[in-house]
Amino acid sequence: MSTDAATFSRARLDAVLFDLDGVVTRTAHLHARAWKQAFDPVLARAGQPPFDAEGEYRAHVDGKPRLDGARALLAARGLSLPEGSDDEPDTVRGVARRKHADFLALLGAEGAQADTGALDLLRRLRAAGFKTAVVTASRSCQQVLASVDATDLFDVRVDGNDAADRGLRGKPAPDTFLAAAEALGVAPARAAVIEDAQAGVEAGRAGGFGLVVGVDRDHQAAALRARGAHVVVRDLGASVVEDDRLPPPALERLGELADRLRARPPAVFLDYDGTLSPIVDRPERAVLPPATREAVERLARRCPIAVVSGRDLADVRDKVGVPGLWYAGSHGFDIAGPTGAHVHPDADARLPALDAAEQELRAALAGVEGVLFERKRFSLAVHHRLVDDARVPEVEDAVAAARDRHDGLRIGRGKRVLELLPDLPWDKGAAVRWLLDVLGPERLPVYLGDDVTDEDAFRAIAADGVGVVVLDGPRPTAARYRVADPDEARALLEALAAALEAAP
Repeated sequence: MSTDAATFSRARLDAVLFDLDGVVTRTAHLHARAWKQAFDPVLARAGQPPFDAEGEYRAHVDGKPRLDGARALLAARGLSLPEGSDDEPDTVRGVARRKHADFLALLGAEGAQADTGALDLLRRLRAAGFKTAVVTASRSCQQVLASVDATDLFDVRVDGNDAADRGLRGKPAPDTFLAAAEALGVAPARAAVIEDAQAGVEAGRAGGFGLVVGVDRDHQAAALRARGAHVVVRDLGASVVEDDRLPPPALERLGELADRLRARPPAVFLDYDGTLSPIVDRPERAVLPPATREAVERLARRCPIAVVSGRDLADVRDKVGVPGLWYAGSHGFDIAGPTGAHVHPDADARLPALDAAEQELRAALAGVEGVLFERKRFSLAVHHRLVDDARVPEVEDAVAAARDRHDGLRIGRGKRVLELLPDLPWDKGAAVRWLLDVLGPERLPVYLGDDVTDEDAFRAIAADGVGVVVLDGPRPTAARYRVADPDEARALLEALAAALEAAP
C-alpha cells in the first residue's frame, strides 16, 4: 500500500464509485460545523463539553446517514435520547433535522468547493470508458453536485434519499455501494470504491469491491488502511488511468476486412445519427452529407443494406433517401424494406401507456428550458443536450417517474437522450438478427454505429460478424473495430464498396 497514486485499469475494472463529501467536494467542514451547531445545545443541557468538529466528526459521524450519525455520537457520549420527531429538539430526529437545515444554510452561504484532482480523475475515467457513480449518505447530493458543475460526470447517483426510500442500510454496511453497482450493471469485483471516511472504506471492503481507495484528508492513512483500503492517496489527480480496451482503427485493417468480405457475402447495417450524419443539437437538423449518400448508394449496388435507427421509420427513410434499402425505425420495432415489413407483435399494446407518459412528461417538463421531445411510433425520446446541467437530474427523475406510473415501458439511454420504449425483449440487436434471416443467414453481418443502443447490435453479431464503432472517446464496446467520426465512417463505406467491386 502507498500514499502516492491509485491505478484504474480497464482490464480489471469497469466502474468507479465515488463518495461525495471529502472526495468529489470539500464539504466535510460544512457538515462538521452543522453537526456542532445541532449537537452543542443538547450536550450543554446534558452538562457535557461541546462537540469536537474534527475528532468526533471523523470517528462517529462522517460518511453515515444523519440518524445513524446522531445515534453513534450520542452513544459515544453515553447519552440516550428518544427517537422523537423532526420538530422535537431534544430527540434523535430533531437533532438530525436541525443538522440538515444548518448544512443547507451553510452550503447556500459559502458554497461547496470541488476537489480539482477528483474532477480531473472523473473526466479521465469517463474518457477511458469507465462507468461512474456517486454514493453518499447526504440527502443534499444533487444540490452539492450542481453547485460545482459536476452533475454530468456521473451515470448513477445513490444518496441518502434513495437509501431511505429503498430501506438500504448506511455505511459501514455495503448496501448503497452495491445498489450503485447494480444500477451500473457491473459486478462489485469489477468496480472500485473511492472513500475518505473510515466507514465508507469498511463498506467497500464488505461489499467485495475489486479496489478500495482511501483518500487521506486529515492524516488518517493508518486508520483507512486498518479499515481495509487497498491503497491510500492524498491527491486523486495523480491517479493513473489505463485504457487498454480501445478497438483498432478499421481503416488500418482494411486487408483483414477485405479477406472476410471475400469469404462471405456481406449484409451491411448502418446507424444514422452520429454515424452517417454528425450529431447536432436538434434532431431535425441532422442532414446526410451528399458524399455519404453516394457511398451508401455505391455499396448498395454490391450488397444489401439496412439502416437501423432510433428515429421513426418514416423519418429515417426520408433522411437517408436511398431507395431499395431496408429501414428499421424506433430501435427496430418498426421495419420495412423492398420485400416486406415487420412490426413487433406486442408493441401496439404498449402505445396507450406511451401516449399517456408523453402527455405527462410534456406537462411535467414544460418549465425546463432546452428539453426536446421526439415522438416516434413506438418510442418517445427526451433530449437534454440543451438543458442546463443542474436541471438534467430533474429530467431524469421525470422520465423515471413516468416509466414507473405506466406498466409496459422501459428507459433506454443514448447520448444526452432518454427514451421510453415498450418493455419487450427487442432492440437493435434483435432487429439485426431478424433482418439477417430475411437477407440470408449465410451473409457476413457488418454493423456500423456510434451510440450505447448500438452495443446491442455489436453483441448480437460478435460471434459471426464485424462491428465497427464510431468513437469520439474511449468507452467499453463490443465492436471489433473503430472509426473516429462520420467522415471516417463514409471512408470505410467507400473502402468496402471498392473491395466488393474488386472481388471476382
